[in-house]
Amino acid sequence: MFGPFSGLFGKDIGVDLGTTNIVICVKGKGVTMNEPSVIAFRKASRRSNKEIIAYGIEAKAMAGKTPIGVETVQPVQSGVIGDFEMTGALIRHFLSLANNGIRPMGHPRVIISTPVDITEVERKAFIDATLDGGAREVYVVEEPVAAAIGVGLPIDEPRGNMIVDVGGGTSEVAVLSLSGVVVSNSLRVAGDEMDAALINMMRQNYTLSIGSATAGELKNAIGSALPMNSEKEFEVRGRNLKDGLPKGIRISNTEVREALNPVLTRIIEMVRETLERTPPELARDIADQGLVLSGGAALLEGLGKRISQDLKVPVLTAERPLLAVADGIAKLLDRFDYMKKILVSVGHGVR
Repeated sequence: MFGPFSGLFGKDIGVDLGTTNIVICVKGKGVTMNEPSVIAFRKASRRSNKEIIAYGIEAKAMAGKTPIGVETVQPVQSGVIGDFEMTGALIRHFLSLANNGIRPMGHPRVIISTPVDITEVERKAFIDATLDGGAREVYVVEEPVAAAIGVGLPIDEPRGNMIVDVGGGTSEVAVLSLSGVVVSNSLRVAGDEMDAALINMMRQNYTLSIGSATAGELKNAIGSALPMNSEKEFEVRGRNLKDGLPKGIRISNTEVREALNPVLTRIIEMVRETLERTPPELARDIADQGLVLSGGAALLEGLGKRISQDLKVPVLTAERPLLAVADGIAKLLDRFDYMKKILVSVGHGVR
């Protein structure tokens, strides 16, 4: 349809817009940007519009540290758009960077990933926000499908391929065969819920108030899904709820694991339910070759082994779990016309 004239209308660009990060890939280049999906803005004093002052890494550095009148937001919450205006602004900013500045004839064709089990209204919100961000055409790919392509699963073959993608806001699982989703499931419980569990544990056990950034550091430093070979500790600093003063406490990896366990159990049960609904022939394939674990939470120590022990199936962790979805979108961009059958929706904007 576009052929040699596609370059006149801007590059083909992929967007993996998650609760935690926005990852941009460009046709022929792969992943070019990976930044927090955060915006900082200043409230206008006498009018309702907002003045955006920072995006991505710069905006996240401001979280919890802003003066009165300045706020930081994550416009995508639990995998779906919570703030349409800010989502459009975030996409517009990063599309502009990827497209060397969006010009009147430079509106790109965009593939964006969405959770697998969202409603049509929620999916349309992603399309409309991307069009609002400057895209000419928007194609949608479901995140587990993109992740499976990204890690190299042969989803076009007549056999069962299972992908479990645990990100910041959602955990998703899908069984794929012949380029389609056979069974899927999702849970709006993932990395952010793990952070919230640690915040709650610190508040209840130690009357210490910490922010999500500190909880993430604690999780990444000594968090695990199974007992570690050796005891580890991490010093957590926050505000003492009794007197309001700064306070530091050393926390053990055992305490962290116990706090994370209820969240991990819910995710594993979601995978179990999906396996129970999988057709027998495809379930046999998964039992033989295993499932693949991707997403940021795949980096949690021992998670793959824990899933394997609980469900009695082999588990492989993606080589680049954080970028599995974006890597899949990049492959779709490079073989766009051939892979169009995998894309589930299209929206048209600027002609």
